[in-house]
Amino acid sequence: MSILEAIVLGIVQGLTEFLPVSSTGHLRIVPAFLGWEDPGAAFTAITQLGTVSAVLLYFRDDLWRIARTWTRSLRDASLRKDHDARMGWYIILGTIPISIFGFVFRETIEGGARSLYLIGSTLIVLGLVLLAAEKVARRDRSMDDVGARDGFVVGMAQALALVPGVSRSGATITAGLLLGLDRAAAARFSFLLSVPAVVLSGLFEMRDYVGGNAPDDTGLVALVVATALAFVVGYASIAFLLRYLASHSTYVFVGYRVVLGVVVLSLTAAGVIA
Repeated sequence: MSILEAIVLGIVQGLTEFLPVSSTGHLRIVPAFLGWEDPGAAFTAITQLGTVSAVLLYFRDDLWRIARTWTRSLRDASLRKDHDARMGWYIILGTIPISIFGFVFRETIEGGARSLYLIGSTLIVLGLVLLAAEKVARRDRSMDDVGARDGFVVGMAQALALVPGVSRSGATITAGLLLGLDRAAAARFSFLLSVPAVVLSGLFEMRDYVGGNAPDDTGLVALVVATALAFVVGYASIAFLLRYLASHSTYVFVGYRVVLGVVVLSLTAAGVIA
């Protein structure tokens, strides 16, 4: 992978990780449009460490408060009903599904699941599901109302993002809306829930690079460049989306997903991209 490719893909990763448009799908589609090799699932997982670092920085106060209160509640029973302590358990609960399915289906995720036909289809389908969620959602619950059921349901939705094109943020925000959360709360919980899953996935894939058994020829320098850019652009993307969803719907993302999905399917069927 050239440095130019690393720069482009790092920006793409940071820009699309938190928008409900599928960063994994874009890291497959953009190289196909530009005639580059597929960077692979391992590259995607590791560059996501850059975007999760952006989450850690942006939500550092929330995450530190949740982690501290949850840890203290393990020793102090009086804190177990505290919202931050319970939020720690909800994040753990929501991380279990993607951890199990990601491990069981890791070979499929790194292989056949990266089909452009599949990505184009999932872009359209999840876009229409998000549209339906916007239409029926009550949006009358805030972060203070998040409970164990929300953690489990949104966690199951997060597991769907193992399929390229679905979008982790898209699936979790959609689930949050269907559960009655307002848009900002759905996005905020989505970002907090992403931390354990993305860290575990990135570290799991990083072991081969550290051990000199990298699954591709990306190169350490290109990987570092892409991850650093993913962090910078990802931080800006978080700030943008939270401000945007405070007063706007997700319709623009629905339209983008459907149009892009149709284009990908059409060009793949015509043999223009492969």
